[in-house]
Amino acid sequence: RLPFYDALAKRFTVYVPSHPGYDGSERPGWMRGVRDIAVNYQSLLASLDLSDVSLVGLGFGGWIAAEMATMSPRAFRRLVLVGAMGVKPRHGEILDQALLSYIAYVRAGFEDQSVFDRLYGADPPTPLLEQWDLNREMTFRIAWKPYMYNPTLPHLLGGVRARSLIVWGRGNKVVPLECGEEYARALPGSRLAVVEKAGHFVDMEQPEALAKLITEFAAES
Repeated sequence: RLPFYDALAKRFTVYVPSHPGYDGSERPGWMRGVRDIAVNYQSLLASLDLSDVSLVGLGFGGWIAAEMATMSPRAFRRLVLVGAMGVKPRHGEILDQALLSYIAYVRAGFEDQSVFDRLYGADPPTPLLEQWDLNREMTFRIAWKPYMYNPTLPHLLGGVRARSLIVWGRGNKVVPLECGEEYARALPGSRLAVVEKAGHFVDMEQPEALAKLITEFAAES
């Protein structure tokens, strides 16, 4: 549970699903792609009988949210993508977590390392590291080839009719800012907001600023 969720919950009803196969949940043996998760979440929305919702995706979840939006171009009221994977940068690269230790990869997502220390400790406990390892295995299962992007996604985003907000941390070393610019070009009527003093994990480094951006955007008529 993060302060960012609580900040949004002051104004909205917030649902925070945990990705299947992550954080100790059972790993679905059939799941082989990010669009599989997106379809799973479409089923979740149907089971909850939710419609006209604002969809917010953070990082890897941003990629899932973008896929969901392409499946139902008119289903969502607003779409917010924060540091989203899913599109290939034209010049740089999405940071390859296979080349780094679990700690180094997560640390790379923070511009301010003191925030990492406050959230996880300077030396994260072994059970947490083991969970990060299992999460990484699931990511490789569904997003390895190609790594962390879908080559068809940019061509599908043009059909999305939800108004879209793209948010990026200025110091994002995991997913280059050019990916945010690519999303902004591909999504009709979208706009890009860059948050200062934040890396990939804007929701943890600048929770109030991010919640304010999303609240104001979602409240627009």
